[in-house]
Amino acid sequence: MKNVPQVKVGIMNEPSVEFVLNGNYKINGSDCTGPQSVSCMGGQVSWNGSCCDELLFEPVDYESCSFTLKDVTIGVSFHWRRKEDQTFAGALKLIVENDRITAINILPVEDYLLSVISSEMSANASLELLKAHAVISRSWLLAQIQKKDVTHQPADAFPDNDPLKGRLDDAQEVIRWWDRDDHVNFDVCADDHCQRYQGITRASTDKVSEAIQATWGQVLMYGGELCDARFSKSCGGVFEEFENCWEPHHHDYLVARRDGENPMDFPDLTREDAAEEWILTSPKAFCNTRDPQILSQVLNDYDQETKDFYRWSVEYTQEQLAELIHRRTGVDYGRIRDLQPVARGTSGRLYKLKIVGEKCTRVIGKELAIRYALSESALYSSAFVVERHDIDAEGYPAKFVLRGAGWGHGVGLCQIGAAVMGAKGYDYKRILLHYFVGASIVKQYE
Repeated sequence: MKNVPQVKVGIMNEPSVEFVLNGNYKINGSDCTGPQSVSCMGGQVSWNGSCCDELLFEPVDYESCSFTLKDVTIGVSFHWRRKEDQTFAGALKLIVENDRITAINILPVEDYLLSVISSEMSANASLELLKAHAVISRSWLLAQIQKKDVTHQPADAFPDNDPLKGRLDDAQEVIRWWDRDDHVNFDVCADDHCQRYQGITRASTDKVSEAIQATWGQVLMYGGELCDARFSKSCGGVFEEFENCWEPHHHDYLVARRDGENPMDFPDLTREDAAEEWILTSPKAFCNTRDPQILSQVLNDYDQETKDFYRWSVEYTQEQLAELIHRRTGVDYGRIRDLQPVARGTSGRLYKLKIVGEKCTRVIGKELAIRYALSESALYSSAFVVERHDIDAEGYPAKFVLRGAGWGHGVGLCQIGAAVMGAKGYDYKRILLHYFVGASIVKQYE
């Protein structure tokens, strides 16, 4: 794999890290194997009684060696957050960030993809779906590695619970977003913030290997540049545009289309009346399915804890919502009078929401900031309408019901929709060009 680029993946960021070297590794010219432990001391990595700026453990034999990291957090800021031990191929680099140890896995891109595809969805998904995902995951990764301009204020290296807390000041409108540019010392992180990557912990299959081999080096291109090939679980019926979720830059290949046989048949969901009708009904779309066989191709065990994703609802009492927003944003709004839509994107997702409170009123965005503010983890999407119930004489509801559509940001490939397309007989190229309009598929390296 001499022509294959390398990728640096940030796996975890903790005060201390325990791991096991499964096989012989080299560090500073010496052999090392078995259980290890490092911690942060005085801004350096402390290991075996000495401190240094970084440690690099390199496998003596790449094919037979691996390392296991203990208690890796998966599902950061999501409803199924948990810890598990994970095993990885390649090298392990340990550095200090913010007085905590960051563990970084360094390996070839194609081996990284073997895990991403099995981590993002079932390794037993249809071959055409796996091929499509291989191409978009490769395209997105290489596009991020070569991306150089940081156009916004970085977030924390590893977004965690309460990501908005302490960030809202006295401004009446606070708009921010998260992207891979947040990472300085590695290319991408291992969680949904970038692409879900869990090493060789998730059992891969011959089918995944076949999908990688069949698309080896293939990427999506548009106008001579790598596509920023985003994906999410369910668009909710219509694709979202890039600039409504991240920096204000339009990509001609990431545009509004219906996720169905007639892609130009979709309403203007930036209009409030159209968005409300769309969200409160269940229009036909590829991703509108409850077929357990198809869903099992996309949703791993923990993802299947979410049963409703095309259309969903959550309820809060006045007390619950006021306390939640206060805790999640760090701003005391007092009682909540209303949650008012200010601006919607092409999928009906809100990218500006006005929180009208007893003590203050502010507009927040973009979509992920809204999802963080209104959930203990992250709301399934920001495509929702608000129902206010049992309003008192002062205009404060006793209960709020959010009725929503889709799961994730809705930009680029819709994983559940793509799974349905694969089941319908579409090949991976047709699947890709359905979601990335006008793009081309190019082989970048052998």
